[in-house]
Amino acid sequence: MMRVFTVLFMFAVFVGYFAAMTLLAYLIGGKVEEFFPGGSRLTNLVFLMIFLVMAIGSMLTVAERKWSSLMQNRIGPNRARIDLPILRNNALGGIPHFLADGLKMLFKEDHLPAAANKLLYNLAPMLAFAPVFALFAVVPAGPSVNVLGKAVDMVVATPDFGILYVFAIASLAVYGTSLAGWSSNNKFALLGGVRASSQMISYEVALGLSLVGLMMSFSTVQLPAFVGHVTNELGLGAEASGQARYLWSTHIGGFDIGIPAWGFLLQPLGFILFFAAAFAETKRAPFDSPEGESEIIGYFVEYSGMKFGLFMISEFVEVVILSGLITVLFFGGYHLPFGGEWFSNLPLMREHQWLYGTLLGTVFWVKVLFFIWVQMMIRWSFLRFRYDQIQTLGWKILLPLGLFNVFATGALVLWDPSLRA
Repeated sequence: MMRVFTVLFMFAVFVGYFAAMTLLAYLIGGKVEEFFPGGSRLTNLVFLMIFLVMAIGSMLTVAERKWSSLMQNRIGPNRARIDLPILRNNALGGIPHFLADGLKMLFKEDHLPAAANKLLYNLAPMLAFAPVFALFAVVPAGPSVNVLGKAVDMVVATPDFGILYVFAIASLAVYGTSLAGWSSNNKFALLGGVRASSQMISYEVALGLSLVGLMMSFSTVQLPAFVGHVTNELGLGAEASGQARYLWSTHIGGFDIGIPAWGFLLQPLGFILFFAAAFAETKRAPFDSPEGESEIIGYFVEYSGMKFGLFMISEFVEVVILSGLITVLFFGGYHLPFGGEWFSNLPLMREHQWLYGTLLGTVFWVKVLFFIWVQMMIRWSFLRFRYDQIQTLGWKILLPLGLFNVFATGALVLWDPSLRA
């Protein structure tokens, strides 16, 4: 029971951290906008990408070990301690292991194989990490609100080609894995790199098809348009849009309730296909045959120190990115499932819009945390698939279902453009 309370306490700490970072992002963004119009996008780059995405990805190195130990009824990491009078006899939930891992990777010897291609060998970890890190730039993590009389958007960039940007940048990660395997001049690494690149390319096809139905349903490729805005939300308009609107709704004493137009309700098959394909793209169990320790070790077998750390942290950042994209595309983004109109029209929320943005931004990150937990549960619940099973799933199951979903969605949208049916 104590271990359960420890995990719940850590969840509460995460939620408090999300709220604090979102609040600071809005307030500092509003202050910067007074002097540099558009400068809040740069502060969002720091808060969203560094203090939230990178911080969560780093802490997942500990969370994965602790959650897996809870599932398997074992203690988990508890040996690393902080040698201070009050703390030396306390494992602190395994947090010191996170610090120890970081120090070890920073100061560990940087090994370079004698026959490796030095340029490509050093370039591969950056090519594996940078595209993953850049994906979150187009994910809206909160509503647009007025802070100190200036409009502040909780997103780094809003290109017109939002989803296409995700496809384009995500596809670049394959170069990092394939170059890491080839440039190491190691046959095991080469085999792992070939497996990883072929797996990622295979599932990119199903990944793209899984979202075509969603684009047809909402008639957009922009991520903020998928999320939408609430009716009369802070004076943005009289009509709700995107996933903020209801398919059917009613009001009970001014409180709005109904069935929201969330992506997973409009595209249940598309959601399953996207989740399966994107999960396979992360190359984590049960799709981790490119780095199976019992077979070929992996495409990064010749890497050490911080170069190996970049490969490792990129996988955990991918978990965060995937959770963010699922939240934005299929689960309403930062919106509540009901009461959104009532909440946005509260006098307190309209007067202090930074508070409104902070609360909804926290809702977004709580959803992200939930889907991170789901991915961790899957990772520790299923055995590793054989490589032929992985390819069969991608080409013979997900791809045909994706094509069926596109045609079925097109027919349904033509029949009922309101999407209520």
